[in-house]
Amino acid sequence: MKDKNQNKKSSINPNAAEQFLRKKKKKRSQEEWLKGIQDGNTVVLSQAITLIESTLPTHQFTAKDLMRACLPLSGNSIRIGITGTPGVGKSTFIEALGQLVLAQGKKLAVLPVDPSSQTTGGSILGDKTRMEKLAANPDVFIRPSPARDSLGGVAQKTRENILLCEAAGYEVIFVETVGVGQSEIHVHSMVDFFLLILQPAAGDELQGIKRGVMELADLIAVNKADGALTKAAKQAKQTYKNALHLFPAKASGWTPTALTCSAIENEGLEKIWETINDFIYTTKNNNYFKKRRKEQAIFWFREGLLSGLKSLLYDNKKIQEAISNLEQAILEDKISPLMASRQVINLIKNNL
Repeated sequence: MKDKNQNKKSSINPNAAEQFLRKKKKKRSQEEWLKGIQDGNTVVLSQAITLIESTLPTHQFTAKDLMRACLPLSGNSIRIGITGTPGVGKSTFIEALGQLVLAQGKKLAVLPVDPSSQTTGGSILGDKTRMEKLAANPDVFIRPSPARDSLGGVAQKTRENILLCEAAGYEVIFVETVGVGQSEIHVHSMVDFFLLILQPAAGDELQGIKRGVMELADLIAVNKADGALTKAAKQAKQTYKNALHLFPAKASGWTPTALTCSAIENEGLEKIWETINDFIYTTKNNNYFKKRRKEQAIFWFREGLLSGLKSLLYDNKKIQEAISNLEQAILEDKISPLMASRQVINLIKNNL
């Protein structure tokens, strides 16, 4: 019989979870961490994610060893990025598509990246209340991450969270983003398939969608194609499909398309899931799937490197003081921003 704690979900407040880790007296060994994750214990998995997201040096040391142990167990999932304009019904869509995934006997992890409180950094959306049916299913793991200051609303540790979920045996992973923005490339750089959900409106609506986001899309799903909006949804689908043909061919060899669906009426979702599987089949056969994942790993290595170098830069008191003085000099028109930045670079070189 499974431990009843295995089916509990994590707190939606990562700060509260980190406080729990601070207070926890008994330290879990790496073997215990790994066993709990492999056994599908969602309490351990939630705490492991909190460990990864923590900025405490002691937690970072443990997290590094844990990630090293989990890496060989990861990679066996379909990673799907889901984004869309505000009010398009992403949560309803995810719940409906998630039910379809579960019906096929697969385990599902949902990693929404929420807007964050500027004061506490905690998530302000209750993902478990937005996806009640999924949250109640023991084969589903929902863990929101606060966007905080990360570019495009994607938490820096989301990719590591994906790897942990894969090590725990989740076969399909949804990464839901805050909305449509220029920096959605960060989502695209951690998933296999990028799904853009849009409203049943075309024309002027199309002008408001950033070209870069549409270029990233492997599929556009026009949601809310029901009732009085059915006709408008079909028209929008054709408009978006025509727009997709204007973009350059993808390196994946895949031709993006547009489909209609109604998450509320549960219509069109089978076709969307079939399209996702067709994409995975196509890209695995032409070797793009594996190649892309390796490229993503290098991308996130470089992102982590830049983030770490930035931290080192601002943690150095001598450099921090120089930056502060130069900022004041810029405000007083005593030096140009370019020349000031070069002074900081030279200071860094001299201190290496």
